[in-house]
Amino acid sequence: MIENVPSKKPVIVIALVMAVCLLGNEMLFIVLPLYWKFFGLTALWQVGLLLSVNRFIRIVINSLIAWFYRKVNTRMGILLAVILAVISTFSYGYLKGIWFLLIARCLWGFSWSLFRLGGYLTIITYSTENTRGEYVGLFNGLWGLGTLIGMLFGGILAEQIGIQSVTTVFSIIGACSIPFVLKYIPKTKDEEEPMNQEKKKQQSIWKNERIVLSLATGIIIYFVIFGVFNSTLSNLIGMQIKENLLVLGLSLGAASLAGIFQAIRTGWEPFLAPLLGKWSDQKWERRKVLVFALLMATVCFFILPLKFSTILFIFFIFVFQLAITLLVTMSDSIATDVATGKSQMTVLSLYTLSSDIGAAFGALIAFIMMDFLGISWLYWITGSLLLILAFKWMRTNKKVNIREDLLDG
Repeated sequence: MIENVPSKKPVIVIALVMAVCLLGNEMLFIVLPLYWKFFGLTALWQVGLLLSVNRFIRIVINSLIAWFYRKVNTRMGILLAVILAVISTFSYGYLKGIWFLLIARCLWGFSWSLFRLGGYLTIITYSTENTRGEYVGLFNGLWGLGTLIGMLFGGILAEQIGIQSVTTVFSIIGACSIPFVLKYIPKTKDEEEPMNQEKKKQQSIWKNERIVLSLATGIIIYFVIFGVFNSTLSNLIGMQIKENLLVLGLSLGAASLAGIFQAIRTGWEPFLAPLLGKWSDQKWERRKVLVFALLMATVCFFILPLKFSTILFIFFIFVFQLAITLLVTMSDSIATDVATGKSQMTVLSLYTLSSDIGAAFGALIAFIMMDFLGISWLYWITGSLLLILAFKWMRTNKKVNIREDLLDG
């Protein structure tokens, strides 16, 4: 296996390269629903398919990406991810029709899977138990800048200089990151093992309670945050705030407020996530922080559908968004904690698969539940799911503490 050499630089470089390569994808989320005819689409359902297919392709190719990283080093994986991202971003402006764009979106799905697993492997390689939370927070916070910049400026630039010009500029910026990949990303490589040993390893993983709970946590947290909350926030705001808010002379509706709230969270994460991760490394116990964040999110999900003042509603939105930063940082950090050792590739592959499944099916299940039960029951049921997960972690923490006390005794 590869040796741990504490260093932030490779983690920072991968995260910033991811942020640059994300620009085209995030721009598409703003531009495609408005200018779908420019892209040669013939129906609105094609917009939904194109914006979601990259998530579903990640589920399908998960084991392939893990196999790929066993064959090549991390630098080659990230380099391929950049090339695929550049091709897909450039394609958005010049390819017309559902089938060509579908291929481009699948390429982006491949690219993101390579980035994410490569990033986690780099974190494990260059972090220790005392820095892992900080590095995970730094990684998530920095690549999130691509979401913020892509959404804020993608739409503006598309209207000012045209969609083709924007995709060309973003793809050139992505290509310019290649020298940084070659210079700063390590040539680390996971050891390839015989097939029979790999099967035995997977069987042992499913017997490890901490690993299984970590995978379940990834599914639930990504389901709640990137599925339920992100996709229904504008609906929730529309239910609670009936009239547009007047802010600095601008009339802001539910869609605008949802974008602003999420942009604020994305803006604070590069600073707050590493700090919270560092505190979980040093001052706090990571599992206890996760329980606290789960309980905080549970309270918010039970309260948010209730009727109260606009100021209180906005306050609880930001409380939950603080919980999001904690939940993602702690969940990802715990996954890298349990992935250390000879099973790291297998565990990380299963964790990325779990979180992708949660994010991919979250929005679909949320809208089905909202259609049949209403948004209030959607949030209350989801809050109950978070509460069950919190109790499960409490029980696990109690077992760990008892085991540690016996060892100390």
